[in-house]
Amino acid sequence: MEQFNSQSVKVKESTKLSKGFTLVELMVTVAVAGILTMIALPSLNDFLVRMRVDNEVIEIQRLLLTARNAAINSGQNAQLCPLAADDTCQITTNWTGRIGVIGADGLIKQKAAINAGDQLEFAFTNITYNAAGQLTNNNFGIFSYCPKGYSDYSRGVEVTLSGRSSLSADNNGDGTDQDRAGTKVSC
Repeated sequence: MEQFNSQSVKVKESTKLSKGFTLVELMVTVAVAGILTMIALPSLNDFLVRMRVDNEVIEIQRLLLTARNAAINSGQNAQLCPLAADDTCQITTNWTGRIGVIGADGLIKQKAAINAGDQLEFAFTNITYNAAGQLTNNNFGIFSYCPKGYSDYSRGVEVTLSGRSSLSADNNGDGTDQDRAGTKVSC
């Protein structure tokens, strides 16, 4: 009976010693985690760039809708333009800074400047809507947003003469966005 008790004590002692990880197990775990991280990081970066571009073009489209609705609701012209320091329209085609909607009573809504290095292009200095929601200055075209180093992720917001706006889309399945005429969005 003594022999049986001493064996059970040895078994209990050996199970106490085997709790935890060995150095080899820990190194393998760290190596696997490193490999998975190396695989996931490029995809995560692409995802973040796409999300940033989507957020920017959607915000531009919201500003266009706000300007159009402000003109219709007030019965007076409203415009979307690059903003000067005093929250008035700045006469420039540089759309990379703050952008705002200016109505009869002043600034209605604004958007912060885009990320440094990214480009936002539009051929005109402003877009002006009349009380019918149409463009008064024939400044129709496309806002092109191009993230730095990721030209394939460029997107746009197209504004028609009737004042309506639409987002660009990948219409032909090539992985890049085109405007309604089928032209690739670029800066």
